[in-house]
Amino acid sequence: MPMMLRSSNCVLTNKTPAELAKLNECPIDPGGYFITRGTEKVILIQEQLSKNRMIVESDKKGNATCSVTSSTHERKSKTNIVMKANRYYLKHNTLSEDMPIVIILRAMGIESDQEVVQMVGSEESVMVAIAPCLEECHRAQVFTQTQALTYIGNRIRLRRMWGGPKKSKMEESREILANVILAHVPVIEWNFKVKAAYTALMLRRVILAQGQTLKVDDRDYYGNKRLELAGQLLALLFEDLFKKFNSEVC
Repeated sequence: MPMMLRSSNCVLTNKTPAELAKLNECPIDPGGYFITRGTEKVILIQEQLSKNRMIVESDKKGNATCSVTSSTHERKSKTNIVMKANRYYLKHNTLSEDMPIVIILRAMGIESDQEVVQMVGSEESVMVAIAPCLEECHRAQVFTQTQALTYIGNRIRLRRMWGGPKKSKMEESREILANVILAHVPVIEWNFKVKAAYTALMLRRVILAQGQTLKVDDRDYYGNKRLELAGQLLALLFEDLFKKFNSEVC
């Protein structure tokens, strides 16, 4: 494994200029690079959009969308709220189709239309925007949390692991809502209140940004970015290879 020069495990760390001169090393060499097969290598800093943060953008059709890249020690996933035909949907790669946002909120325990409106916003413009979503949920005959979980369960991509216990569609959809969609928002003992509020805030930001470019986030603004240095990039590479090794061994 290559060792970064002047890192804590390098033989040059904490050496005085005189000691470095005895080792035929330049005292003013800052280190921070690697030597691989006699060649100096540098890991470049990478710019990435912030994890676990709402980013509101405009798509090719000019409609506002809100995306969150969730990152935890267990998994990483991206959740989007998009607008199609004046209705709002949650988009995720575990779902075979875009899911009506009100059905998602129903599955999280927000069964009352009034409670949905109160969580998203009671302004007239917000209520007008969310009305078609409520109507779509009623047309789908989804009124309770159980009905919503079953509706979502019928539209989950097959992900059951070999040898794992067989679960009902309702249990699968509940686990995906709790642990995969917006994975960085914790769900304790199947209490979705915090995650429902977070989803409602995403929907509210999309509604308010619709047609108002001032409320759309700038991807190039450094407040919405993070710089990943050599340590983070090596840790990510090791994590991917270790997961691959475990899957091959098992």
